[in-house]
Amino acid sequence: MADKQDDPKDAHQDAAQDAHQDNAQDAARDGREHALGRRERDILALERRGFSGPGAKERAIREELGLSPVRYYQLLNALLDDTRALAHDPVTVNRLRRIREARRAER
Repeated sequence: MADKQDDPKDAHQDAAQDAHQDNAQDAARDGREHALGRRERDILALERRGFSGPGAKERAIREELGLSPVRYYQLLNALLDDTRALAHDPVTVNRLRRIREARRAER
């Protein structure tokens, strides 16, 4: 009587299951690596909103994100160059890129 380990059919099935699990783990890890973090998504969400009155946006930055406006704009500027941000919210990112380029051209 042959052991289950000696059966080539079982060995092939075990290898296929291991490969499938490895691929699933790799896909999950890749998805996490390529997705924006919570803070980045929150920054883009804040940029989609309209603000009335002077100081309203700065107040929202401090209260909702817990960031200083200076740090917020540093993160936002870096985010505009991030392909993950473009994939997440292309309308907002492209709008902000156009504004940034127009301001740079004025200098």
